[in-house]
Amino acid sequence: MAGETTTATPMLTEAIREKIRAYIPRYPSKRAVTLPALHIVHEYFRCVPYQAMAEIAEILEITPAEVHDTMSFYGFFPQAPIGDVRVWVCRSISCMLRGGEDMLNHACHRLGIHPSETTADGKLTVDFAECLGICDFAPAAVADDGRMFGPLTPEKVDAMIDELKQERKD
Repeated sequence: MAGETTTATPMLTEAIREKIRAYIPRYPSKRAVTLPALHIVHEYFRCVPYQAMAEIAEILEITPAEVHDTMSFYGFFPQAPIGDVRVWVCRSISCMLRGGEDMLNHACHRLGIHPSETTADGKLTVDFAECLGICDFAPAAVADDGRMFGPLTPEKVDAMIDELKQERKD
């Protein structure tokens, strides 16, 4: 009917909303809860879709653009779903000088993907990082559960991939 508006079904469950709201008293402003809210949503969906950004903005009484600004500043929050495990291969100056870009290319070639893509089975997403802060292990990689790998060689990249692909989150 003319003049009627339709409301999209909320993406965030009440439990997710409550987790976000629980952070509000801990911070000086609602806007300061943006980063924890993004982590909560990412943990649940393995991404932060646009609708979720809008719902976070509504809860925190800010604009979706402000949520997106925070999200895009950090490279950890994709808008599309990622694999069960995400791994970053460093290509900063220390890692680059020790073959980081070659290790990233080796991993992607072995998996049949490009950086920032996910394997067809949905198990592994490979991304690049500009700096992981572990130059002592250059070239290095970090999985999203905090495990560090390095110094990498083609053989160690293969072993890392085998290890990470065997783990499936339920």
